[in-house]
Amino acid sequence: METYGKILLIAMPIFLLLVLLEKWYGWKKGQDTVRIMDMIASLTSGVTNVTKDVLGLSVAIISYGWLYKHLAIIHIQEAIWLYIIAFIALDFSGYWIHRIQHTTNVFWNAHIVHHSSEEFNLACALRQSISVFFRIFTFFLIPAALLGVPANVIAVVAPLHLFIQFWYHTQHISRMGILEKIIVTPSHHRVHHAINPEYIDRNYSQVFIIWDKLFGTFQEESDSIPPVYGITRPAATWNPIRINFQHIWLLIQDAWRAKNWNDKLKIWFMPTGWRPADVEEQYPVYKIQDVYHFEKYNPSSTKALQTWSFIQIFLILLFVSYLFGNIAAIGSPAMFYYGLFIFLFVYAMTELMDGSKWAPGWEALKCFTGIYLAYTTGGWFGAEQYIPYIHYWIFGYLLLSMYLSISLSINRSVSVPSESSTS
Repeated sequence: METYGKILLIAMPIFLLLVLLEKWYGWKKGQDTVRIMDMIASLTSGVTNVTKDVLGLSVAIISYGWLYKHLAIIHIQEAIWLYIIAFIALDFSGYWIHRIQHTTNVFWNAHIVHHSSEEFNLACALRQSISVFFRIFTFFLIPAALLGVPANVIAVVAPLHLFIQFWYHTQHISRMGILEKIIVTPSHHRVHHAINPEYIDRNYSQVFIIWDKLFGTFQEESDSIPPVYGITRPAATWNPIRINFQHIWLLIQDAWRAKNWNDKLKIWFMPTGWRPADVEEQYPVYKIQDVYHFEKYNPSSTKALQTWSFIQIFLILLFVSYLFGNIAAIGSPAMFYYGLFIFLFVYAMTELMDGSKWAPGWEALKCFTGIYLAYTTGGWFGAEQYIPYIHYWIFGYLLLSMYLSISLSINRSVSVPSESSTS
């Protein structure tokens, strides 16, 4: 956890800079693919995901270490080959996990947030799940275990394999010649994120496109079919925490409402989107029928709200950076209290962006939680040794944040949206 946190201290500002550069580049070229509030929502999703991961809030049903210990039949000594095999094994595993997530109802919940943006840009790459508490697909790494790749090598390569998937989430890079036949490119991944009938549920590969071509799931991007992005049952919220649990909540409700016991059981493992006929008839759920004619989620927002939301994302990144850089010193259980504050921060912030009537209440809960933590830790989890009287700064920020949340909620524009719904 501590090592991953240190890595993220370097990665986070780089990702943020690239997201902002893409926004600037698109504006400069007259092809802006980054809506401000959508971008901020994507960044908050990234914050929740990395916070959960650094805090270690998930467990593997079968650990890779166990597989390595019991299945290794050879032990490759050459270091470079260990890392190459680990990378290829992770990519093979990633393909199948990705495919299962897209094609099975219960596992779709772990991936839905990544596709929830109705735009396609670098920011949406940061939309990652917090809903997985039990990792059950470690067995896809059996090839690496058989070849004797140690767990510490997998631990080093895994973040690299994840981070390298960031760059191809963009509309500003066209076809890439011979590379189209070897690696996953932006063109391939635009197809993957599209909800067009011609594209949906294709191109699951993460680094090497060979897996899709080998297992029959490859689809080339067509110039005559522009990709349309999002999910067919729109999330209709900027709140990443709510998006993470929308689908599983629908499955729970449908399983409860279904009259047939067979339906109650099989709904979890049917193809993604399947619902019992009686439930679908009695409890219809909106689904996009014509992907070329639907209104993107775009609640009205004033310039003041956009500006404050932008300031908030920088502030939460400061809070998160301190946690990641000092997690060993903060220790347990204090780091989990800190994590709770981060999640409340995101929830309150995105509820305000949504225009929820409950936004001031969530902001108040965040404020009182923050004040309590600052008071009980005698500053802010040890930060007072670097910044004297930091608790006063914390108190001041929290009170200002609550005041602005209430003011913006009251004065929110409800007539004219400040961003185009088709940008």
